[in-house]
Amino acid sequence: MKKKNVRQLAFDALLKIEYEQAYSNLSIHHTIERGWLNEKDSRLFTELVYGTVQRKLTLDYYLSHFLTRKMKKKDEWIIPLLRMALYQMVYLEKIPEHAIVFETVQIAKKKGHKGLASLVNGVLRSIQRKGLPDIDKIEDDIKRLSVKYSHPEWLVSTWIRQYGLETAEKICEMNLQRPKVTARVNIRKTNRTDLLSMLEKEGVAAEESRLSLDGIVIQEGNVVQTEAYQKGLLTIQDESSMLVGRAVNPEKGETILDCCAAPGGKTTHLAELMNCEGTIVALDVHEHKLSLIQQQLERLQLSNVSLYALDARQVRSKFPDESFDRILVDAPCTGFGVIRRKPDIKWKKTEQDVMEMSRIQLEILEAVSPLLKKGGTLVYSTCTLDKRENEQVIETFLNRHDDFVRDESLAERLPDELLPYMGDKRGEIQILPQYFSSDGFFIAAMRKKVGKIE
Repeated sequence: MKKKNVRQLAFDALLKIEYEQAYSNLSIHHTIERGWLNEKDSRLFTELVYGTVQRKLTLDYYLSHFLTRKMKKKDEWIIPLLRMALYQMVYLEKIPEHAIVFETVQIAKKKGHKGLASLVNGVLRSIQRKGLPDIDKIEDDIKRLSVKYSHPEWLVSTWIRQYGLETAEKICEMNLQRPKVTARVNIRKTNRTDLLSMLEKEGVAAEESRLSLDGIVIQEGNVVQTEAYQKGLLTIQDESSMLVGRAVNPEKGETILDCCAAPGGKTTHLAELMNCEGTIVALDVHEHKLSLIQQQLERLQLSNVSLYALDARQVRSKFPDESFDRILVDAPCTGFGVIRRKPDIKWKKTEQDVMEMSRIQLEILEAVSPLLKKGGTLVYSTCTLDKRENEQVIETFLNRHDDFVRDESLAERLPDELLPYMGDKRGEIQILPQYFSSDGFFIAAMRKKVGKIE
């Protein structure tokens, strides 16, 4: 196919993200899939889209000092264009500024008219002459962190309130870093040592994860294109996410319920840990997402998972009480622990979403808890950081259910490196992104009492 201009394609993607509510990761994937870009331009395209979305608030702060007039609605496309240009000027050192200005003006001419192109040229030239304002001079802590690390003020304020100023700043700073590519070894088929050797022969450099017994960290190369991946020897999954399967700790012959299973990373991990001996019932409210799980089950050659399209809150209509040995609730959440991978989240989610998610999370726990056998384990996890979706949900659930207690043996099922972060409650842990450069994750384990008195 004919090669296309990388900056024009990035600008088109940014317009869809800004005005059509498109997701950045999907927009990037769809464009690259069309084959318009070579490998080098694909990397630049990805950098321009993700970087501009991640740094949006910082870029707008800078632009506000130079673009002083309010744009007509039909001309608002200039803002994403200027953001993209400024992102390159500030954060991409290898691209000459004259090339950035020239290409941006050309895009403006094509999209608008000569007057708008002159405006774009004037703003960028003015930035070159005068330089950018100093963000560190902003006195208000919330405002400064919000602008410096490009996060909404309400989110910064929440993290300061829940974690303190220093930790909140570290979260924001880490959210701007490029995430690692990590994968989980299919222990049914191989081990880490053999897999690393195999990947090396296929041109992929990797090393053992220090956070997960089942994980490897990819340093160089595309692991998805390897024979090892096609043969089902590994699954792309974040290190924090891999800990959930170990927290559930399924045993051979048991019956496990995975309540919110798509896209299937944790489901397949449970099946591997059980060596396909036993039964996993995996639910998801969206029927089309079950096909994603099925694809992974086939690639990994896992045969003990039954899939159902079902809202976890309606689970008692399908299964009898006390029919599962272990239950995993990997609950729907705001996703603030994966902002590095999905920068749109911080702009699209609101505080109201936090409250709505915490309500749904508690409803799911209430619905599934009767299905757990006495003495069984219930694991709750999210990929978010807000305590209202994590610690407070667990606290509320335990206060309502005196037949459940925190399972403090969780500490024994997790790596020793995590123990300093568990605090007094050994039955739960909040992993922040800066701890191990992994996704932010919350994991809690509870046990159903065998009798009223224990």
